[in-house]
Amino acid sequence: MHIIGGDLFTAINEGVRQAYEKGYLRKSLVMHPFSERINTKDNTPAIIHNDIVPGDKLKITVMPKGGGAENMSRLVMLTPSDGRKGIIDNVLKAVDEAGSNPCPPIIVGVGIGGTAETTLLLAKKSLLRKVGVHNPDIEVAELEKELLRKVNELGIGPMGYGGRTTALAVNVEVLPSHLASMPLAININCHSARHKEAVI
Repeated sequence: MHIIGGDLFTAINEGVRQAYEKGYLRKSLVMHPFSERINTKDNTPAIIHNDIVPGDKLKITVMPKGGGAENMSRLVMLTPSDGRKGIIDNVLKAVDEAGSNPCPPIIVGVGIGGTAETTLLLAKKSLLRKVGVHNPDIEVAELEKELLRKVNELGIGPMGYGGRTTALAVNVEVLPSHLASMPLAININCHSARHKEAVI
């Protein structure tokens, strides 16, 4: 497929700009986050990731995400000897330390493998999966179920008030990695897990 009449990223940013101006959505983006933190007033520039895949269509997925949940993200460069236990321990530690900050009940996205930057994106993409749908790989699906059970046993509960439902799902995606590495990324989404897709 070909995009004509302009640049795709420019069009996406214009759509974000119009959505925030006409939809009265909260303007949450600031320029120079390390100094003056002046609000961009329209939430642009958007964070955009793109994948080139076979086919003749364009699929656009939007996932507005709050800072309270995004701030709980973690990247851990594990070694192969850390194994499955290292993954479980680090996911539980991240959720426990997050506590009520990401507005539970949460969805926990986990990326394993690849490199530092690809596993972070993998964890984010896993949040797009429908709640209750497990990874098609049986071994990964079993890890998801064990992680969900153990996360809920932490007892953080809705909004951090305690209870058995800290997470609605733990979604795990896996990529091959270098034989000396085992990158692990954790990305948490709050209970209002918003996303929408359009295919053109």
